[in-house]
Amino acid sequence: MILDLHAHSIKSDDGRAKVSNYCQWIRTKNIPIDGFVLTEHRQFDFESDYSELAAKNELVILKGAEVETEYGHVLVFGVTEALTGEFDFSNTHLKLADVIAACEKHGAVAVPCHPGRPRVGMHAHIDTYGIPEGVRIVETYNGGSRDNEDEIAQTMAEANGYLGIGGSDAHIVSHIGRCATRFNSDITSEEQLVAALKAEEFEAVTFREQNT
Repeated sequence: MILDLHAHSIKSDDGRAKVSNYCQWIRTKNIPIDGFVLTEHRQFDFESDYSELAAKNELVILKGAEVETEYGHVLVFGVTEALTGEFDFSNTHLKLADVIAACEKHGAVAVPCHPGRPRVGMHAHIDTYGIPEGVRIVETYNGGSRDNEDEIAQTMAEANGYLGIGGSDAHIVSHIGRCATRFNSDITSEEQLVAALKAEEFEAVTFREQNT
């Protein structure tokens, strides 16, 4: 099963894609993914229910979040009401250690995204803060990466023993599915996604060239 683990809709301040349009694009263009995770910036979208849309398009649509720390941006999978009470998702100055600790406490998973990107990626802050504790997975394929950002992420992951996921980081419809993550089992819920990530049963994949 292949899921794009990093996408933004109009719920994000810089997102320009409706979730329904992502679904239409995937089906019309035969994008080789089975679904995607909406990781809206600095929030978790409790109010939206995409179950009917997902069923209509025979896709899996899950939700996560993207938060901001001193090490850059971090995807959070397995968000619950209790987890949102541990720290302010809208805070742009979170401590990565606090995010990781809260995720571990509540059964969620924190994944630094686009870690090779200047300013908002983890690699850019290692010289200042050192190698962070508790990181197990990073995003090694990002559909919005430029130049050698993915290469930096992959080199860092290999050097530190991190596992890698892939996500499109889509903000517009045509970018969905550029990068994704292949899992060894079916995933239809956030709980199953978290379980698969913790079981290390996945690999990052890219379709960037065939989707451009």
